[in-house]
Amino acid sequence: MRCGGCGAKVGAGVLTRVLARLGPAPGANVTIGLDAPDDAAMIEVPAGQALVQSVDFFRTFLDDPLIFGEVAAVHALGDVWAMGARPHSALALAVVPAAAERLMEEDLFQLLAGARRVLDRAGCALIGGHSGEGPEAALGFSVNGLVDPARALRKGGLKIGDRLVLTKKLGTGVIFAAAMRGAARGAWIEQALASMRRPSGEAAQTLIAAGAHACTDVTGFGLAGHLAEMIRASGEVTVDLSLDALPALDGAQELFAWGFASSLQTENLRARHLIDGMDKAARHPNLPLLFDPQTAGGLLAAVPADHVADVPDAMVIGEVRARGIADTFIELHSS
Repeated sequence: MRCGGCGAKVGAGVLTRVLARLGPAPGANVTIGLDAPDDAAMIEVPAGQALVQSVDFFRTFLDDPLIFGEVAAVHALGDVWAMGARPHSALALAVVPAAAERLMEEDLFQLLAGARRVLDRAGCALIGGHSGEGPEAALGFSVNGLVDPARALRKGGLKIGDRLVLTKKLGTGVIFAAAMRGAARGAWIEQALASMRRPSGEAAQTLIAAGAHACTDVTGFGLAGHLAEMIRASGEVTVDLSLDALPALDGAQELFAWGFASSLQTENLRARHLIDGMDKAARHPNLPLLFDPQTAGGLLAAVPADHVADVPDAMVIGEVRARGIADTFIELHSS
């Protein structure tokens, strides 16, 4: 029987060897990090900057720990990018399955090596963390970012006339729900993984340059849930959402039609009372995409109409207008 509590920590020898293989993480304003380990990390916040913090953690859905590490890092950094902040540092929380020491060492190294690929390119230093045993691999990060408080993007801030843009296609939830049952084609999975491994840092900078008024990342609550958060935070506005314009990953529509869905889809469907036009659009192939939970999803932002062309890779999916007395949060439109 394996112990719990601190008895389930990964051994010091394994951890020391893994960190030696990874090497120190570059980072500015890090006073104490992995290059000089102590009881806690220490960072200095530059004058005029605010510290943005978030945390994400989930169990694996892949057999490849390196790729899973990349996806987990992209996902965790999404909140920082969505606020227009620059990633600064991260603490890892890694769980590896109990096994022979050499196997646990390799699993932990692959998880963190994949994550370092993303973190290093984003200028985000891995400065510490915690590792332990568990029934299956899991990985998450507590991430820090820096931003000028006056320029931080928030969920609230939708303005009448803004266009809603999305920076990644939807459908990762249903694709991997089907993949667990051996029903997703390899090409569909590969495209989904390519999207999930793509950082949103450049997209965030493009949105800021285009004068975005509000932004969030689309993750577990699905497009409808996260859009509802933006509308609620913005006041008396409604969004006209085009179902035809929703971008779907290859295979997502087919898998929904075959009856597949993420286990979180039912919970996300509770947001349907905020949406007008559900009955009329009941047979639209894109309707389930509204409630599909995304892992390492894209950014959802409100951009002034005359600056949409300044965000060339973003997909326009809706428009913000004033909310009437009888209006709901979201009104669906399709041809």
